[in-house]
Amino acid sequence: MAGQSEAMIEKMQLRQGYRNVWHTDLTNAVAADLPWCCLSLWCGPCVSYMLRRRALYNDMSRYVCCAGYMPCSGKCGESQCPEVCLATEVFCCFGNSVASTRFLLQDEFNIQTTQCDNCIIAFMFFLQQLACICSLVACIVGNSELSDVANVISCMSNLVYWTVCSCMQTQHKVEMDKRDGTFSTMSVPPMQQMSRW
Repeated sequence: MAGQSEAMIEKMQLRQGYRNVWHTDLTNAVAADLPWCCLSLWCGPCVSYMLRRRALYNDMSRYVCCAGYMPCSGKCGESQCPEVCLATEVFCCFGNSVASTRFLLQDEFNIQTTQCDNCIIAFMFFLQQLACICSLVACIVGNSELSDVANVISCMSNLVYWTVCSCMQTQHKVEMDKRDGTFSTMSVPPMQQMSRW
């Protein structure tokens, strides 16, 4: 167990030295592929399933629960029925599923996370922790006004969580489009010069 956690810490430190960046950052993910972003917002687990399959080049024999980044990885019977295990992962551990696909792509392409993306992800975690603490305090104190505040913070936390996950999945899709050669970019037209004659 200690060896596995040391390996995970080493992998995280190695990721900080990656040189490449995402083709689109989280702030521009919506503009990069609005339809996909909307689909991943409304049907996140289904999109997560499709993206993980695609990240594995549709070779489910390569599938490991949470892409090998969690302690449960390799212990869930993935080799017997990888499709069922992946479906269980994306529905029961959605956040881990999105993060695992992210790490898988980062390690494959040596992609670092930008400071802006780190701030967005940290803000999402902060809101989740704040919502949890406020809910606990409201439950212990029993104050209805504090309970209302906790509910508002919890709603904000959920909204930010689903939005960030949607943008992450769009970021993953754009990166795999680039990898697979299906990414279409609009090129700038050549400079035109007026003729004097």
